[in-house]
Amino acid sequence: MAKTHGMEAYLTAIYTLEAEDGVVLASSVADYLHVSRPTVTQTIHRLTALELVQSGLSKEIMLTATGREKAEQVVRRHRLLERWLSDDLGIEWAQAHEEADRLEHAISPLVEKKLMQKLGFPTTCPHGNAIPGSGKSQPQGARLGDCASGAIVNVVRIVEKAEENRELLSKFYEYGLTPGATIHVIRREEIPQHDVEIHFRVGNRSCMLTKSMARWIVIAPIGD
Repeated sequence: MAKTHGMEAYLTAIYTLEAEDGVVLASSVADYLHVSRPTVTQTIHRLTALELVQSGLSKEIMLTATGREKAEQVVRRHRLLERWLSDDLGIEWAQAHEEADRLEHAISPLVEKKLMQKLGFPTTCPHGNAIPGSGKSQPQGARLGDCASGAIVNVVRIVEKAEENRELLSKFYEYGLTPGATIHVIRREEIPQHDVEIHFRVGNRSCMLTKSMARWIVIAPIGD
């Protein structure tokens, strides 16, 4: 059975997909939220009537100024909560993301302000994604899945869309693939499933991810 999502979830989904992909279509929103296409179409009609979204000539979905403001408010609170849950309470990444989902709608502007102050005005969530309103733009870069053998790179961030996969997010956390971590790519190996295994080191630990998993990790060459 499809999950039920409020309108704020659709606004934040559009915001997230736009930041990663540029153009947002109803099909990508459906895939991201794991709901049917007709459900997305109905909700987009309601959001359009409320002047929170608008459609382009190619049926792409765009946030209006009001819609973007509402989406950024929710995303900002979510990423602040992730930072607090992870840094102050020591909660593991994936669980922090799920707990933030539960709490983000209950925070008042006063609590948001106090939380921002307590955390020292962070600019990113623990996964490296920019906190709206912090003055930092979303970091971009190449993906670990595309790195050549012998490359030495730093983790910049985990793509927001990967946060919906708890098992994957937990694996990244277990391997120490946190923003700022240094990765030494050892080798790439073709595997029968039409994928590639990427063998690498993080510190003294040897790890492996398939290219389809590693594509969610944004990296930068050492020194950038």
